Amino acid sequence: MLKQKLDTLQSKPQGGGQKTDYTKIFWRPTVGKQQIRIVPSAFDKKNPFKELKFYYGITNKVMISPLNFGEKDPIALFANKLREEYTKENYVLAKKLDAKTRIFAPVVVRGEEDKGVRLWQFGKLVYEELLALAVDDEIGDYTDIVDGRDITVETVGPEATGTPYNKSSVRVRLKTTPLSEDSTVVDGYLKEQPNPEELFKRFTFDEMKSALEKWLSPEDTNGEGEIISEPAESFDDTPKSNFQLDTSSQNVKKTKNDQFEEIFEGGEKKVDDDLPF
Repeated sequence: MLKQKLDTLQSKPQGGGQKTDYTKIFWRPTVGKQQIRIVPSAFDKKNPFKELKFYYGITNKVMISPLNFGEKDPIALFANKLREEYTKENYVLAKKLDAKTRIFAPVVVRGEEDKGVRLWQFGKLVYEELLALAVDDEIGDYTDIVDGRDITVETVGPEATGTPYNKSSVRVRLKTTPLSEDSTVVDGYLKEQPNPEELFKRFTFDEMKSALEKWLSPEDTNGEGEIISEPAESFDDTPKSNFQLDTSSQNVKKTKNDQFEEIFEGGEKKVDDDLPF
């Protein structure tokens, strides 16, 4: 009976929904060389790249920032407020709270064309390489479906990077080639693409605010589970606690929650003026 229950839990997510096969949505380069073709985006004809901001480690789930959709973000508001009330500890904490930018591009992997268009997610360094190729007049538009160019992605493992992570670099193929010789296949590639903006759960303002409050008071959430995070910058001056605000005599009697709530009461409008929308 217990084994049957375990098998059920492992085969289906709680709630009875079907398990999502993310390998059909995302492509991740493996160690070695692979050939891909970046295709025009079905959602933005002028730009195949989509930049999105995420929070890692606030909860055990990745949270997409509401700023991506022109909405207020409580974590960004809080980080901005920390920077206003400048102290060394506040600056370090604000930087830890900054959303991380990830870039998504629709790609067809050569040799795996039957899997259709998938999303390749990468960071700043690969993005800079791809943009540099895009503005090179001798290369031209490498996403062109008739005279575009495939991209070689070369990935090395931890033994070469000296870190626990892989590292990828890109270079463009010299020969121009069509996306596919079959016009029906090309039409499918251009229309049937996963939309990166719709793949991640959008948390409400109150849900994100509550998650941030719990993160700021880890002593109240012991035993809730492992925190999952992406590789992040290290800080030599990381404070001993996650939270630091003004502790002058007028504030010493206030609890962390009192100080946290004050940031979202009365002073929100001033912080909103600094948001990029």
